[in-house]
Amino acid sequence: MGERSLRGSRLGSVSYETERNTAPIERQYAEYKCPAGHQFTVPFADDAEVPDTWECKFDGAAAKLVGGSEPTPKKVKPPRTHWDMLLERRSVEDLEEVLAERLEVLRGRRTRAS
Repeated sequence: MGERSLRGSRLGSVSYETERNTAPIERQYAEYKCPAGHQFTVPFADDAEVPDTWECKFDGAAAKLVGGSEPTPKKVKPPRTHWDMLLERRSVEDLEEVLAERLEVLRGRRTRAS
């Protein structure tokens, strides 16, 4: 008897709730356009903040909000060169002293070699 009452029911996979006496949430629709020219709308809850960019559902590119503000560019850190890293460790005066010392060593090698 107990087996028959569960027969035909997929436990956990089907909801037995109905949508009777419920009201859908208020919505706002945002329109986006991608660089390829695709234009589409995305529904959001009325109290949700609409993002400035959204992934295009046709080609996956970053689509911009029509009539929205331009997204702020990310702050890009300039690349550090060898010279920049050297100046972090030593001053220009120190580098000139080291250069003069090395030039003297090289000149000393030349005179001994000839």
